[in-house]
Amino acid sequence: MSLHLGLLLALACAVATNLAFLFKHRGACAAAAVDIRHPLRSAGALWSSKWFAVGMLVGGSAWLLHVSAIALAPLSVVQAVLSGGLVLLAVMADRLFGHRVGQRQWWGLACTAAGLVLLGVTLPASTGDSSGFSLPAMIAFEAGLFGLGGLLILGPRLGGPTEHHGVMLAAAAGLLFGVCNIGVKALTGIASDQGLVALLASPWTLVAIAASVFAFFASARSLQDGEAVPVIAISGTAANIAAIAGGIVVFGDPLPSDALGIVLQALAFVLVIVASALTPAPVRAGKPAPAAV
Repeated sequence: MSLHLGLLLALACAVATNLAFLFKHRGACAAAAVDIRHPLRSAGALWSSKWFAVGMLVGGSAWLLHVSAIALAPLSVVQAVLSGGLVLLAVMADRLFGHRVGQRQWWGLACTAAGLVLLGVTLPASTGDSSGFSLPAMIAFEAGLFGLGGLLILGPRLGGPTEHHGVMLAAAAGLLFGVCNIGVKALTGIASDQGLVALLASPWTLVAIAASVFAFFASARSLQDGEAVPVIAISGTAANIAAIAGGIVVFGDPLPSDALGIVLQALAFVLVIVASALTPAPVRAGKPAPAAV
């Protein structure tokens, strides 16, 4: 019963998350450019934009749904349900917000959703405490995601193409959202076993907060620098992949034990890789490159 409720909450979270991102995109584009050197001024400008504030409130509701879902169901399974919501992103963007979604982007989103859902459903059912985790794996995995996210944020300064910085920031934001989600999953187990005091004293609370702060600024700037559907899709895909991998590596969610399951998972990753090439929109000629975050 708890598993089914968790999946239902995950589906509601998928709808709310996409809606929140689209609201935030509209608001971020109307606000001053995010400058990480002036975080308070940048945050104030974003929150003063009505649509961004609405998006943050909707996103807060989505986060509560997500926390409730991962407290009831394995992290990798919840993320597989959320990944299916990427198809809803295209429908919402096209029908409700007036964003033109090209044919290649429809195909990219469909491949992403299919690949991530296939990856999720081929994972065997988890048994036991799905919030129990390996401390060395947790430290290594979270540190790796943080490091990769930092490299993507600093992309242009390290020689990366400036015109693709919006996409790189979206991927960085997704990885950092993944760091936060993995930390929150661990905290649900700590709170359940040891109580609220242990949760507040846990270092993973600080990790989750730090990741969410960096993800906030990276995501907001990516929405300013890139097209709505590609950056939202890439951010969501990175977050889902990070969380599904974290479920396996950190929380011990089981892998397929038969050849068919392994082949299907390999196909799932191929679909996601193909989608990553299809989803980004072509770079618009003549658009001046904004200053890096």
